[in-house]
Amino acid sequence: MIPKLHYISQGNSGKEHLENIKKACTSGAELVQLRLKNLSEKKMLKIAEEARELTAHYQTRLIINDHYKIAKKIKADGVHLGKNDTAPTVARKHLETWQIIGGTANTLEDCEALIEKKVNYIGLGPFRFTTTKNNLSPILGTNGYLTILEALQTDTPIIAIGGITIEDVPDILKTGIHGIAASGEITKDFNKISQFNKLLNDPSEQEQVWNPNQNI
Repeated sequence: MIPKLHYISQGNSGKEHLENIKKACTSGAELVQLRLKNLSEKKMLKIAEEARELTAHYQTRLIINDHYKIAKKIKADGVHLGKNDTAPTVARKHLETWQIIGGTANTLEDCEALIEKKVNYIGLGPFRFTTTKNNLSPILGTNGYLTILEALQTDTPIIAIGGITIEDVPDILKTGIHGIAASGEITKDFNKISQFNKLLNDPSEQEQVWNPNQNI
C-alpha cells in the first residue's frame, strides 16, 4: 500500500535536507522522498546513506529521487523517476522486487505510459504554480485531476503534487486522488503532517479507532 502523504525533502544543503527529513519522521511522516539536485554521485550516496539510517530508525519509508542505483545500494524503499530520468522499465531490472517505483506525469498520456511500464504510483502535477521545480509543466488544478482520473480508471495510486496547501486537500480528494505530496507547506511547519494525515484519512489512524464489534 502506497502511503497517502509523501514529504518531498527541502533544504539549501544536504545537511538541511537531513534535518528536515528527521523533523518529518518525528512528526509522523510515513514516507519521505530525498530530492537533491546537482550533486555528485559520491555526495548523493553519502546523504542517502544518512537518510536511510534516519528513516529506518523511525520506520519511515524512504524514496530516492532519480538515483535508482543509489536506491538499490542503500536498500531504500524505492525510487521516484522524473519525465527525463531513467525509464521505469530500466530501473526495474536493477531494483529488488520489493522496491517501489514512482513516476512523474503531467498529462493523461504520461499516466498511460507509466501504467504500461508498471510503476507502483504516479506523481501527477503540478496542482498549482510552485517554485520548487524549474521548467514547470502546465498547471492542472482540480479540474485537470478530475478529467485525467475519469479517463484513466486505474488502480495505480495517483499522488497529487505541486504547491498544495492544507486548505486544498478536501477539494483534491473529491477528484479520486489517492494521496498528496507536499514540500514547502510541510517544511514551513512540520505540525502540518498530522493535519494532512487526518484529512487524508490515513489508514494507520483508522486502524487505531476501528472497533471490530461496532454495528455496520
